[in-house]
Amino acid sequence: MKTVVVGCGRLGSELAYRLFQRGHHVTVMDILPESFNRLPSDFKGRTIAGDLLSRDLLESADLAHADGLAAVSDSDSLNAVIARIASVKYHVPNVVVRNYDPALRPVLETFGFQIISSSSWGAQRIEELLDNPRVRTVFSAGNGEVEIYELLVPPIWEGKTIQDLTEEAKNCLIVALTRNGHAILPTPDTRLQNADILDISATAEGIACLRGILDVQKEG
Repeated sequence: MKTVVVGCGRLGSELAYRLFQRGHHVTVMDILPESFNRLPSDFKGRTIAGDLLSRDLLESADLAHADGLAAVSDSDSLNAVIARIASVKYHVPNVVVRNYDPALRPVLETFGFQIISSSSWGAQRIEELLDNPRVRTVFSAGNGEVEIYELLVPPIWEGKTIQDLTEEAKNCLIVALTRNGHAILPTPDTRLQNADILDISATAEGIACLRGILDVQKEG
């Protein structure tokens, strides 16, 4: 695959190298030539320095034949403009945009881009770890609007059914149950046992509700 990475900061250089290791033909673009010093010495992709909005520079990156573009500079506005150009003018089929300032995220969302909001995502992960370490995040979709959590069933839930749990915790869906190392797709009438492991798909509101139930039962 031919992939263009715009911005060679800490994120861009790491991304470019990871894609290169996976066999992508990678072109990295940045305003400053010295930014490419962040790339490992065995990186064999292309590097292009200059005005990132220059037509000549974009043509040099061969966007018309790119399979994907990641706009990951430290400027949200620049990322938005380049992503828009790549999508509309060059018809790049897969465009991903880094969002740094959470306040600007709604603006980017209006363009329909795939957005990675590192600040919002990071803050949410840290909040979860500090708030209730008993519930562990194992997968995050989008920017954390829906996630899959892993939860060790407490003794007080012994004998409850999956339906009992989902009726108490709204906006939660039990997607898997692991018992004695064997995973199954539970049914609504599956009864829980102490030390079962549940994989739960939930919104932020749903997991907050579930944590509240855990806290109340623990205090009780």
